[in-house]
Amino acid sequence: MKKISFMDCSFRDGFQSCVGARVKTEDFLPALEAAVKAGINYIEIGGGARFQSLYFYCQEDAFDMMDKCREVVGPDVNLQTLSRGVNVVGLSSQSSDIIDLHARMFKKHGITTIRNFDALNDVRNLIPSGNSIHKAGLKHQITVTMMGLAPGLTESYAHSPKFYADSLKAILDSGVPFDSLAFKDASGTSTPKTVYETIKMARQMLGNDKEIQFHTHDTAGMAVSCNWAAIKAGADVIDLAMSPLSGGTCEADILVMYQRLRGTDYTLDIDPEKILEAEKVFEKCMDKYFMPPESMQVSPKIIFSPMPGGALTANTQMMRDNNCIDKYDAAIAEMREVVAKGGFGTSVTPVSQFYFQQAFRNAVQGKNADGSWKMDPNGYGKMVLGYFGKTPIAPDPQVVKWAQEQLGLDPTTKAVVEINDANPKLGIKAATQILEDNKLEVTDENIFIAAACGDKGIAYLKGDRPMGI
Repeated sequence: MKKISFMDCSFRDGFQSCVGARVKTEDFLPALEAAVKAGINYIEIGGGARFQSLYFYCQEDAFDMMDKCREVVGPDVNLQTLSRGVNVVGLSSQSSDIIDLHARMFKKHGITTIRNFDALNDVRNLIPSGNSIHKAGLKHQITVTMMGLAPGLTESYAHSPKFYADSLKAILDSGVPFDSLAFKDASGTSTPKTVYETIKMARQMLGNDKEIQFHTHDTAGMAVSCNWAAIKAGADVIDLAMSPLSGGTCEADILVMYQRLRGTDYTLDIDPEKILEAEKVFEKCMDKYFMPPESMQVSPKIIFSPMPGGALTANTQMMRDNNCIDKYDAAIAEMREVVAKGGFGTSVTPVSQFYFQQAFRNAVQGKNADGSWKMDPNGYGKMVLGYFGKTPIAPDPQVVKWAQEQLGLDPTTKAVVEINDANPKLGIKAATQILEDNKLEVTDENIFIAAACGDKGIAYLKGDRPMGI
């Protein structure tokens, strides 16, 4: 019987997918301790939106959070964080010195492994961060991002097993060092057939020397089926979560997946009674938090958009904050066209936000008199022009033309880090100057906060800590 390992995503992706990443450390530490006592030794603890959310909403420092988590779990538990390629955990893409600082700071504050992904699967965006992760002495989990295409678009090369094979080949050809490979489907819209064929192919390409991990969400009700397909194809590790966050926009529940494997040739090798007790502790820890109804249900709309779990509740929470939640359905309906014309980058941060922001503009502001879209100048518009890397297929030429005219920028094929390294407003020197101008202490941590979190990070460091929970 083959033992399938799992990572508990409750304390990072669970928070991000269900409550907009807005959870205070003191509230979840008892559940983290209970999870370790139940035998869970691989836990996602930070990165992604859980980095800036602590500064923006929770009045906390993310580095302090990581230190406290390491103290609770002890020295042996594998603590993992999420990094978005050249964005690392920033609001925007970073220069190479900040990318390197990210790895060093996360190593310093107790992290074992960093999962490194790029929403466009542009290997040029994985190389700088991957090299820095490896150099810092962390385990590097390199990632291919996945999603399913909306009905009517399924014949595209993008997001086919062949596309994922080509993405993996580009990783291998680049020579970037990595310890394991993940396939990440943030929207949970891949079909079990695609998952099976993709991981089967990856296992053939990698042999048995590299661990393969699969990540998906239950937003479209497919998590258990896709996890099973991944296991049958040769995945060694799957991503799961604990109640009350599991299911819906989050990952499948640990106990639900345990039940699926009963009577098969595979097992999670857990004590289900101990996991049940840990989930009870977690439920008690989370009972003071508002759980948006959209985070707790399967949504058939998702296969048409696709909106990832980690962005869905972040967007709906912001829409509630701004009294426009009634516009959500219209924006979701617009996403299908936005994704198709934007070049089919994977709907995962930051590209999922680019898609949603452009779809929201199309739904709420309408189109220009000539039929053109009012292009989002910071995200979608720059993406179709190439400023975040190469999209899986070329964006619609008309959309590129609109972006070029409205933004006053020419398309580019330069690597993102090359563009950023030439920008004097980015990097350690620029962040240091910002700290000095604001009479703030210059430390490596503060430099990284200034670079990754922008004005809101500076506001936090100056003591302006509004509660947004």
